[in-house]
Amino acid sequence: MDAQERGDFSEIPILDVSALYGDDEGAIRATAATLRRYLETIGFLYVTGHPIPRADVEAVREASKRFFALPEAEKAKLKIDKNFRGYLPFAGSTIVTSSVATVSKPNQSESIFFMHEVGADDPRALADKPLQGPNQWPDEAAVAGFRQTIEHYVDEMGTLARKMVRAIALSLGLPSDSLDRHFEQPTTFLRLLHYPTQPQEEGLFGSAPHTDYGFITLLAQDNVGGLEVKNKAGDWVPAPPVPDSFVMNVGDILARWSNDQFVSTPHRVINRSGRERYSQPFFFDPSMDETIEALPVCVPAGTQPKYAPVLYGDYLMERIDKNYHYRKKKAAEAAAS
Repeated sequence: MDAQERGDFSEIPILDVSALYGDDEGAIRATAATLRRYLETIGFLYVTGHPIPRADVEAVREASKRFFALPEAEKAKLKIDKNFRGYLPFAGSTIVTSSVATVSKPNQSESIFFMHEVGADDPRALADKPLQGPNQWPDEAAVAGFRQTIEHYVDEMGTLARKMVRAIALSLGLPSDSLDRHFEQPTTFLRLLHYPTQPQEEGLFGSAPHTDYGFITLLAQDNVGGLEVKNKAGDWVPAPPVPDSFVMNVGDILARWSNDQFVSTPHRVINRSGRERYSQPFFFDPSMDETIEALPVCVPAGTQPKYAPVLYGDYLMERIDKNYHYRKKKAAEAAAS
């Protein structure tokens, strides 16, 4: 690949992934090859051709709107817990670990997190392992059908994410199932976000410039817009809504895993539309206890990997603990006790 191509883009490409749901090996490999080019040069793309109905995406958005419209006291009943599940109030995070900007002001959003479901009696929860516990759900009386809507959507998104894992493996010349073992108990997040219209203020963002922590992100956005992706020239390229698509991007762990062959590209959200913005990113990451080290196929002969091996759970917890106010407060309380 010509080095000049990397990061030089003025729009986000669209990839039809319908072949990944079929059995035409030639079409699957062609899709994987195109995916590789986009992940190497841009790190972002729109995914179309998936079978997830628009109605299911919109049902989650409507459930999200109903939740965020609840009184603050009702939302506070689900205040985010030690397992990173629940409601994060407005301005509850500041991305201090951003490698692309010095961030001092909190994100202008409120959100609620749902992770992979772990029962209270699960051995991981009983052992008090990080981020292992049950999700928190609003009362059925407050938001009817909420849990069923969310769990159905997470199942669909997990299937799409696994298709992309296999396409990524193929794109690197590996057997399609070669990465599957790292995702036997995946770490997943569905984050429902509400961005009010924000004032014009220097350094103030709906979501400050950052790269994502994990493997891949699959984002459904509404029709308001506001997502922007940074290219090599330092320009912020809009990623406007495309009907029936998900915005997919490389996270830091996939970049490390590929020895930076795939690029984890900075992005941000600024909502100056005059309308409320709602989005629903789904993060699909390896199991917490998986060691991530550069894939040999991504390390040129005679060179060393750019990154030392890392336990995914350790990597993730470091970032969560630094970026979320409630985690920093708990850490300070523990140090003082």
